[in-house]
Amino acid sequence: MAAARVLRGGRCCRRRRLLSSSAGGRPTVERGERQESAGLGFSPPAHSRNDWIGPPDKHSNLRPVIFYVPPEESPLERRLREARQEAQACDQRFWARHNRAFCQEKEEFIYSRLKAKGLEMRDETGKKATLNAEEMADFYKDFLSKNFRKHMQYNRDWYKRNFTITFLMAQVALARALRWLRWKKKNVGN
Repeated sequence: MAAARVLRGGRCCRRRRLLSSSAGGRPTVERGERQESAGLGFSPPAHSRNDWIGPPDKHSNLRPVIFYVPPEESPLERRLREARQEAQACDQRFWARHNRAFCQEKEEFIYSRLKAKGLEMRDETGKKATLNAEEMADFYKDFLSKNFRKHMQYNRDWYKRNFTITFLMAQVALARALRWLRWKKKNVGN
């Protein structure tokens, strides 16, 4: 993978470029175009030859990536990039939905437990009332048990997507190696 950069406080270090806001969707790109990041309001400069990575999304807590699109991207490289984009979009959708459900069910659980104790959501100082660790452990256990099948399905799909991506990466690496060998043989023969 080509070196990427992370932008932090005006300084750059070699990694990936950091975006200025969070992502929400799947960017679409035509060959040779710079990727416009859907919902980001930001795109890497035209001279950039790196993937750019953004701050965590407020719903999924995943960092969005804008993938570099080389001007002469082969069909195989395009399939790989699109598979990576689709994997990112699937992860984004799953974790955003999961985290929203978690927060909503957690609030409902806390409210019901406080109501059962005859307490309000806020104490006399105006601070939000909380439950102790044992009571919250009950919630976490129940939530994980209720969502076990969803997590198992997500894990299966995640492995399928990532095996496909790994297979495509191997094909791209082999194609690049063969292209380099042909170029080397052609130039040494001259």
